[in-house]
Amino acid sequence: MDSTEFAVTAQSLGKRYGKAWALKDFNLNVRRGTVCGLLGPNGAGKTTSVRILTTLLRHDEGSARVAGYDIATQGVQVRHQIGLVGQNAAVDEVLSGRQNLEMFGRLYHLGARRAGRRADELLEQFRLTDTGKKAVSAYSGGMRRRLDLAASMILSPPVLFLDEPTTGLDPRSRNEVWGAVRGLVSGGTTVLLTTQYLEEADQLADRISVIDSGTVVAEGTPGDLKTQIGGDRIDVVAHDTETLEEIARIMERVAGGQSSVESDTRRVSVGVDNRVPALTEVARALESAGIAVEDIALRRPTLDEVFLYLTGDGTDSSNTSETAQEASVR
Repeated sequence: MDSTEFAVTAQSLGKRYGKAWALKDFNLNVRRGTVCGLLGPNGAGKTTSVRILTTLLRHDEGSARVAGYDIATQGVQVRHQIGLVGQNAAVDEVLSGRQNLEMFGRLYHLGARRAGRRADELLEQFRLTDTGKKAVSAYSGGMRRRLDLAASMILSPPVLFLDEPTTGLDPRSRNEVWGAVRGLVSGGTTVLLTTQYLEEADQLADRISVIDSGTVVAEGTPGDLKTQIGGDRIDVVAHDTETLEEIARIMERVAGGQSSVESDTRRVSVGVDNRVPALTEVARALESAGIAVEDIALRRPTLDEVFLYLTGDGTDSSNTSETAQEASVR
């Protein structure tokens, strides 16, 4: 494997709390200049993996490199190459946006003048110039998270870790953060994003790794993952339940696949390979048979369906959450 091609690599990482494994045989490869979405239910190991890769937590098994440096033996170099935005904003609400960025600049050992220049650059980059002199307590949720992102970019690190950065934000604020992330990636930053929002992963990630019980159970582009549960489908909603069986027979004959029938929603669904031609043929066949329907549509599986297919409903009470596991050793 060409190490210069990947900004983050992990091989067989493991982390144990007592007898329970928070991570087990965890593998990951993130190409430079891309967004990798790490997707999984609560307690799956997302935050644990980020804490290990950012050198905040020691692992028990395996190895990993970030920006070319080994996390176990070159922790100082790793920390100089990364930014981290956690689940809770790290900015001071009493200070203004600009004062926050200046403070972070001084903490990174920038001189006063250089810290001020960098603060102005970041306020402009994250579209916060007009509010830079306001106290952060007056910021919206989206503005605070953008300021948080700006603070993580004081030294322009090549790798940025975002641990569920839009949790609790309204849709407009979430879109603001997404726009900021896209801007960073277009400038060459590599992003590892953990999230529970399926739409967020679909919108931002070039590739997605689905993690469950501490192990990556699937990976690929959003399109790749969607095809794992059957690819494109035609859905037909009947006027009444009496025509469901006939609709199913017609759809199977035309599409050449096995249909599924949901009586409670009066929906018949069948997988197809040739998309639009198949949709046209099904519509014509139903019309020729004199069957009127309420709706007919071509759709692709959603990441929600992929997520549930790969991980179940994420409510397995036998798995202790990451938070509880970490609390037990503090």
